[in-house]
Amino acid sequence: MQKYVLVTGGAGYIGSHACKALKAAGYVPVTFDNLETGWEEAVKFGPFERGDLLDRARLDEVFAKWNPIAVMHFAALSQVGEAVAEPGRYWRVNVGGSLNLIEAAIAAGCLDFVFSSTCATYGDQDGVVLDENTQQTPSNPYGSSKRAIEEMLRDFGVAHGLRHVIYRYFNVAGADPAGEVGEFHQPETHLIPLMLDVVSGKRPALTLFGTDYPTPDGTCVRDYVHVSDLVDAHVLGLRWLEDGKGSRVFCLGTGAGFSVREVVSEARAVTNQDVPMNIGPRRPGDAVSLVSGSARAVKELGWAPSRSSMQQMISDAWRWHENGHYNK
Repeated sequence: MQKYVLVTGGAGYIGSHACKALKAAGYVPVTFDNLETGWEEAVKFGPFERGDLLDRARLDEVFAKWNPIAVMHFAALSQVGEAVAEPGRYWRVNVGGSLNLIEAAIAAGCLDFVFSSTCATYGDQDGVVLDENTQQTPSNPYGSSKRAIEEMLRDFGVAHGLRHVIYRYFNVAGADPAGEVGEFHQPETHLIPLMLDVVSGKRPALTLFGTDYPTPDGTCVRDYVHVSDLVDAHVLGLRWLEDGKGSRVFCLGTGAGFSVREVVSEARAVTNQDVPMNIGPRRPGDAVSLVSGSARAVKELGWAPSRSSMQQMISDAWRWHENGHYNK
């Protein structure tokens, strides 16, 4: 009997990698995506259902058609600067869409739910290693919207028996080592692909958004995790729920923080190319430092982030960057 898993945002960067991991683990990923930021070319590992989370009737159709055993929920708006400028859109899409999805899942009797949350729910807590017990004080509407969804999952768990695994993860980087899927956004806002655009001559320079942060070199510090390691944890979380272990929150990162300048330095070493840079102002809502404490995932899930060295993440991203892109 085939086990279908509904993957919202399965045409996006992380979602497409998750679909590959699910297929390799014996599941059938059903991608649900409106293609606003995703790519139909990235849907390679299972069926595709085009739809929007704000369309409850469409969600009900898809649940009835596939009868999934679980939901893996990646679909969201995720740009901090945009969220600060347009909070209503983030609350409407992220929270309203997730509410539709949760209610549709419960109505269909699909009670296992793996949720892609974020370290942005913690806000700016400089010098603190962020783990599952750290207080959540989001500093922008994106983080606030994700925290609200976490709270919804807990409430629906109490009321309807919805079982959930919540992942708060840090900066995701790298690409599928086999090159089948990768990271490609339009417009691009993520540091590593922007940097590789500069290396390959597609952009004139990388802009450093703020060099006056209270860090050793003045630039923001982030914890990076390889996308393949990240989605491996999602499969482990799905199995956790299938085994009846109950709802749980996990942080996913490496516990090592890299400043923007340190990432640039590593890219120079990997590509053997220079990375010209300009200095820009800080972006609203950006935290100084976000570093993960992920001991729970390692201990309880048996998670092993084996590809998450900065060298490996940039090397895999560079290979994809040179060879793979999607087209609308």
